Amino acid sequence: MDSIVITTIQPATASVMAMVEKARQNGLWLIAVGDRKTQDATWPEGVDFLSIANQLEMELKLPALLPENHYARKNLGYLLAMLRGSEVIFDTDDDNAPLPGWAPRPLATPARSCPQTGWVNVYRYFTDAHVWPRGLPLEHARRQSPPAPELGPIREVVAPIQQGLADGSPDVDAVWRLLMDQDIRFDQGDSVQLPPGSWCPFNSQSTWWFPPAYPLMYLPSFVSFRMTDIWRSFVAQRCLWALGHGLVFHGPEMFQDRNPHNLLRDFEQEIPGYLGNDRIRAVLEDLELSAGIGEVGSNCHRCYRALVDAGLVPLEEMPLVDHWLNDVRRVSECRVHKVGDA
Repeated sequence: MDSIVITTIQPATASVMAMVEKARQNGLWLIAVGDRKTQDATWPEGVDFLSIANQLEMELKLPALLPENHYARKNLGYLLAMLRGSEVIFDTDDDNAPLPGWAPRPLATPARSCPQTGWVNVYRYFTDAHVWPRGLPLEHARRQSPPAPELGPIREVVAPIQQGLADGSPDVDAVWRLLMDQDIRFDQGDSVQLPPGSWCPFNSQSTWWFPPAYPLMYLPSFVSFRMTDIWRSFVAQRCLWALGHGLVFHGPEMFQDRNPHNLLRDFEQEIPGYLGNDRIRAVLEDLELSAGIGEVGSNCHRCYRALVDAGLVPLEEMPLVDHWLNDVRRVSECRVHKVGDA
């Protein structure tokens, strides 16, 4: 069954209940990954709550190695979804509710290609407001007076990773919130494809993942909390290029009623990104990766190894990357055996 994965330390929020209803309507299962801090609660039918105890019972290596009270425990929800045979995984958070038009996305989707290489502020194609995604280097975030480069004609593209936008409180950095915080409503518009050579950070707020990209879902544990999904996005984009694919952005499909945040703490946790994101881009662009679907895991490992060697990611990350990729392979083999037994 296809899956929605969240992580939470709260009982089911109003946003989660709205997501549960959409899941029921569309035949998806919601996996809520708990942590040591998660409050005891009764979860509604259609939700598989994965407690710390449940996680440690999984016949995988990663559960015992991931830090507790950390967003990276969400990795275990991805693995459970893969084990269950999900052909699409929707990645979101417990403070995001689906908009009325939310519906499962197909792997092949119509989109218009962006001609710009280097850093791209994709939000410019969906709003005239001065706003940028979390993870975009600040030197590329200032308001630009020329219009965004014109997009190519609409055509169907294969997109193993597709990022939807979120209305209300979109995914932005602490600098934007401290200086310009406001309610944002994006235009729907045509979907935008970023082909190889174009970079834009994406997040874990409203993201569709398909099997070719499953090994790239790994959330690192030893980087800054506010960068874990952003740095994952850079590795994922680079590995998509080796598959001959680009990242696709859709108009809004979620509304974020943001959980309380300490913005100065967010700013502090984003400093490694403000200082390092462009270096990460340079390191990943210089890598030689292998083509082909069978090389995705190896390419992912090569990316993290290069970031460790460059001093951007701590060495402690590599054993977890190894165990993640081994567990992804093990889960894939279990699925194959189940199909064969059937």
